Amino acid sequence: MAKLSVNVDHVATVRQARRALEPDPVAAAALAELAGAHGIIVHLREDRRHVQERDVRILRQTVKTHLNLEMAAAEEIIRVALEVRPNMATLVPERRQELTTEGGLDVIGQRGVVEATVKRLQEGGIRVSLFVDPDPAQIGAAAEMGSEVVEIHTGLYADAPTAEAREREFRRIVEAARVASGLGLEVHAGHGLDYRNVVALRAVEEIVEFSIGHSIVARAVLVGMERAVREMLELVR
Repeated sequence: MAKLSVNVDHVATVRQARRALEPDPVAAAALAELAGAHGIIVHLREDRRHVQERDVRILRQTVKTHLNLEMAAAEEIIRVALEVRPNMATLVPERRQELTTEGGLDVIGQRGVVEATVKRLQEGGIRVSLFVDPDPAQIGAAAEMGSEVVEIHTGLYADAPTAEAREREFRRIVEAARVASGLGLEVHAGHGLDYRNVVALRAVEEIVEFSIGHSIVARAVLVGMERAVREMLELVR
């Protein structure tokens, strides 16, 4: 049975729209855990567009399940991670201009930086995941660098404009998950997943955890965080 980690970034997005005190992603995380979420995810971006250091530090003290810090391989953020020591850090690509993460990390092209960051985080007692496209070559490079986990980028599958394109991307995810599992990596999946498109991915037995944020937060605006999380849990199970 796959697990569900909930990304609360966009609770912070609403808060930062007014530079206000609420809604508080820390409170949202607590409600998600009460509803049965297996972990909490936040992305501390260099531009601090949503999640703030204050959020990460309080979440480290309050999360009862598993805290996953998404982050770029940037010195400033690495220092925060090593100080806060989340349960896991997921290295992702990051551009200031993007609305959201646009693709997987180029592990091969940035081998030196990624490998050095993986080593530093692991020496700090932090488990490391690399967010990668469903590309066997990138997954193989992630394994070579000693990453314990890969999170397969599901954005092209989620955004596929036709049934044929969706099926093609689904097959890429299946193959990537099998390759990763065969290399001894724990396999997660995320980006763009919602209450409809996540269902087919349940059949990919190598995927042990789904990382979902925007869709759950969007539904929570209408029905509440606990109900939104419980409904997603029913689907991924």
